[in-house]
Amino acid sequence: MAMRQTPLTCSGHTRPVVDLAFSGITPYGYFLISACKDGKPMLRQGDTGDWIGTFLGHKGAVWGATLNKDATKAATAAADFTAKVWDAVSGDELMTLAHKHIVKTVDFTQDSNYLLTGGQDKLLRIYDLNKPEAEPKEISGHSSGIKKALWCSEDKQILSADDKTVRLWDHATMTEVKSLNFNMSVSSMEYIPEGEILVITYGRSIAFHSAISLDPIKSFEAPATINSASLHPEKEFLVAGGEDFKLYKYDYNSGEELESYKGHFGPIHCVRFSPDGELYASGSEDGTLRLWQTVVGKTYGLWKCVLPEEDSGELAKPKISFPETAEEELEEITSENSDSIYSSTPEVKA
Repeated sequence: MAMRQTPLTCSGHTRPVVDLAFSGITPYGYFLISACKDGKPMLRQGDTGDWIGTFLGHKGAVWGATLNKDATKAATAAADFTAKVWDAVSGDELMTLAHKHIVKTVDFTQDSNYLLTGGQDKLLRIYDLNKPEAEPKEISGHSSGIKKALWCSEDKQILSADDKTVRLWDHATMTEVKSLNFNMSVSSMEYIPEGEILVITYGRSIAFHSAISLDPIKSFEAPATINSASLHPEKEFLVAGGEDFKLYKYDYNSGEELESYKGHFGPIHCVRFSPDGELYASGSEDGTLRLWQTVVGKTYGLWKCVLPEEDSGELAKPKISFPETAEEELEEITSENSDSIYSSTPEVKA
């Protein structure tokens, strides 16, 4: 029986959502952070989209956001020439790292002791978070502003992308190992540790490369300009979104398009699979985050499959169910933390 995709819409941002990231799976589930041009990154429960808090402190658009593996720390990159590190449990700002230009990207090492940043000044910086007063290590070599920078190979190497170049760096020697040049602007980059795969989008292309050697693995062409793509943890599917407001789902092995549907009311800027692969999140120019099921109709999170009456001719539709205690819990959190990061509660809608 055909099932219809029913996304969860997470409102609350007032400007375009330009980046998002999931934590690893923790004893409390997994979490989702979003970066937005409104300057107010938000933390949510990853499987439901329930709002937890808003990190307040930036004075410009936030271009990048990430969580460490166990979701105890968050980092953000902003147009106010700073990167900030936050306590993701309390919402407190732990440190502000001043830069000389707009910061676009941040990434923690696996042990959360170091933070990698990159931005418009074309420099990669590595901060020792245990010595915030110390000057960061700097790596130069990019010829234009850095869009994305990621740790890879168990933090022994660094991947970074500027306008039309992706570079691989050795962390120990701080030198370039190899680079890839493209004839179009690189729009996004995702690193998959399991299998050391690098996902790069440019123009209508979604390309997969070895993160160790940068050698090509395969590539797909989409019908429209793609801004972001993400590979499923089991490497079964990939999802992508871009300028035509649509989300595309492909079979990773064959390249066959499995699904496509209009996902937002504006271009899609970022898309990522959850760590368990059960859903993926998308962020858009329309100011919303949406959560989508990988397998439509499966009971998971707020989705509950409800079959229609026989012979009704209706499509089966996943029903969105909200726990009775959800509003009470959110009110309790808000009142307990009225002077912390929490503000009025954004909605999660079917």
